[in-house]
Amino acid sequence: MAGKTADKGRIELDDAVIRFAGDSGDGMQLTGTQFSNTTAVAGNDLATLPDFPAEIRAPAGTLPGVSGFQIHFSSHEIYTPGSKPDVLVAMNPAALKLNLADLKPGGILIVNTDAFTQRNLERVGFTTNPLEDHSLDGFRLIGIPLTDLTRKALDAVDITPKEKDRCKNFFALGVMYWLYNRPTETTEKWIETKFKSRTELIEANLLAMKGGLEYARAVELFQSIYEVPKAKLTPGTYRSISGNAALALGFVCAADRAGLTLFQGSYPITPASDVLHELSRYKHFGVVTFQAEDEIAAVTSALGASFAGALGITTTSGPGMALKGEGMGLAVMTELPLVIVDIQRGGPSTGLPTKPEQADLLMALFGRHSESPLPILAAATPSDCFWMAFEAARIAVKYMTPVIFLSDGYLANGTEPFRIPALSELPEIPAKHFQPQNGAPFFPYQRDPETLSRPWAVPGTPGLEHRIGGLEKADVTGNVNYEPANHEHMIRTRAEKVDRVAAEIPPTEIFGAKNAEVLVVGWGGTYGAIHSAVRDAVERGLPVAQIHLRHLNPLPPDLEGILRRHKQILIPELNTGQLRFVIRSRFLIDAVGLNKIQGRPLAVEEIQETIEAMLEGATR
Repeated sequence: MAGKTADKGRIELDDAVIRFAGDSGDGMQLTGTQFSNTTAVAGNDLATLPDFPAEIRAPAGTLPGVSGFQIHFSSHEIYTPGSKPDVLVAMNPAALKLNLADLKPGGILIVNTDAFTQRNLERVGFTTNPLEDHSLDGFRLIGIPLTDLTRKALDAVDITPKEKDRCKNFFALGVMYWLYNRPTETTEKWIETKFKSRTELIEANLLAMKGGLEYARAVELFQSIYEVPKAKLTPGTYRSISGNAALALGFVCAADRAGLTLFQGSYPITPASDVLHELSRYKHFGVVTFQAEDEIAAVTSALGASFAGALGITTTSGPGMALKGEGMGLAVMTELPLVIVDIQRGGPSTGLPTKPEQADLLMALFGRHSESPLPILAAATPSDCFWMAFEAARIAVKYMTPVIFLSDGYLANGTEPFRIPALSELPEIPAKHFQPQNGAPFFPYQRDPETLSRPWAVPGTPGLEHRIGGLEKADVTGNVNYEPANHEHMIRTRAEKVDRVAAEIPPTEIFGAKNAEVLVVGWGGTYGAIHSAVRDAVERGLPVAQIHLRHLNPLPPDLEGILRRHKQILIPELNTGQLRFVIRSRFLIDAVGLNKIQGRPLAVEEIQETIEAMLEGATR
């Protein structure tokens, strides 16, 4: 949070990182979202990282029940939500204990002193009160009796005491708006819309927020307040968007450009459920959403919609994709367009349902019965989820194949500014439902010579009667066939169809010197941390470059040549080295892994340290 003094009492900053932390019932996600929306309207670039507790109803005041929301905002382009906050707002001892280690030395620590009771301290293992034992002397500690001040501010409002206490997050938000000189109009409009059916809650939340502002101003809570100027972004119309919301919009736009009905069949699972919630809002665009009774019903209903001529998609997370395996194999055999979205989370089994991980790559590649390759795509940022969802749908329709789209909990829940594209920026997707050809016989597996796709025949069309199902089909005719040579031919043909997608993969973008000593290769949600670390290294004159893979099967055709130009390859991943395994096996090229499996994103500093260690080793 380095900056310069703009005028007396005001410091201008290039960027700042704030983390709100408290109980699940303290409204930390809402508080962080409101600060983010206000910051987006103010014109800053931003990136966020919501951190949800895994347990739905963890006991209040306990470590498993802590919810957090981090926002990094800046006057220039940024790529991560930051690793260490400049300001930590801790609503109780549990939030303090769980997050204090991340706060920068000398950072601002705002705590709700009313929550630091003996019982709450003992519940999380504090033997003494950290607000009194000098253990926090390395930080700028600001204690505020948030609960008591909120109750006093709302003394005349006719709501229950419990409802008054729930407003303390808006008191804290008001304090933060004062500290960073943020306008309140965006939040005021949100409150008025959210609680329009209960005017007393509108009054309460507005009073709480204004109470926080006035309290910070009246008691001169901070020695200085901070200003983060607007960022210089590419001109256009922007909105703040999460990865799940961007993904949903990408599919809506793809279906529109293809002239198809969009059907989503999904079973709720964290962190993929929000896609179902988002798409259910687009009924006016002809979107059909179906909440299935289980994962098998979800994937097969989406496949049935594709058989009927719609664009079928199904969304899930790792455990759910494992259950969808047989249905995905059926999609491979029937050669129908289907997009399977896997928003990865920590595992195995239930694992860490609210924490990000990248450990489903090998399952996406190999986790199905027999030889059943699929195109696999992965988004790099929350807003990139829009473009890669669109691309996944385009490939599925053009090549008549199921496609796997990989996201993760970090991308799904994180937000950033999204420049809304013009319609002209979205290519049309030519979806061709086959029509009878003047009485000519219909051959369901007669292939397009370029893509090897088979005809898409809508059931019920006269003259297009054909067999469909999981049994092997005869080439061209589509009849059930058990001949050994035909089976091998069909297996190889389906694989070749997937391989031909490589011809449409654009040249791999290289950031940094083309022949740098170290090449950092990433995929998925590690993009922001990798790019920030490599950009810093390049600015310091270090021989480092970066590529980021969005197509994971087939891999970009120019990838091997790029890899062989660099002496050392570093592959940071949130797994034990799955992309590194693929790179080594496909190209017989060695690579160093930076692997983290803690349910937390990679930090920029971790990548920087690894790069420097590799360069020092090469020099020696």
